[in-house]
Amino acid sequence: MVEVVDPGVVKSGGYKYEDGTRYVGEWNSKGQKHGMGHLLLPDGTRYDGSLAAGMCSGLGVMAFPDGAKYEGEFMQGWFHGHGVFWRADGMKFEGEFRGGRVWGLGLVTFSDGSNGFPRNEGFFQDCKMVRRKRCPEVVQRAQKVAYMARAQCQQV
Repeated sequence: MVEVVDPGVVKSGGYKYEDGTRYVGEWNSKGQKHGMGHLLLPDGTRYDGSLAAGMCSGLGVMAFPDGAKYEGEFMQGWFHGHGVFWRADGMKFEGEFRGGRVWGLGLVTFSDGSNGFPRNEGFFQDCKMVRRKRCPEVVQRAQKVAYMARAQCQQV
């Protein structure tokens, strides 16, 4: 008898793919990464978090070899929802993402801790600010989601 931890999860284990990708975590009955897991890509990119049907989906943390990092919501492999992205140079964006891009309300903070002048807060479309607008509730939500993603990954 197989103990089901999460609906869809049938077993846990690790696998090393031919391209060098390594995965340790939970799997579904179709042999897809599904549930909580740790994924290490050949280029050094690391993902820790929730997966669904083989793709990053739900809360997770992705760290890139250059030092950039994203903590937040994923959908079908993309940054999607609320989260925080830090560039390798220390600049960060806290806010909304769509399809892997900065898209929606959010706040840019530069590596010196400033937000620029005038303040880089508002509505972003395809990584460019198109309208200035204060959005503290969206920034707080992004910070909370990033914290939850980090905390979830530390429990695993």
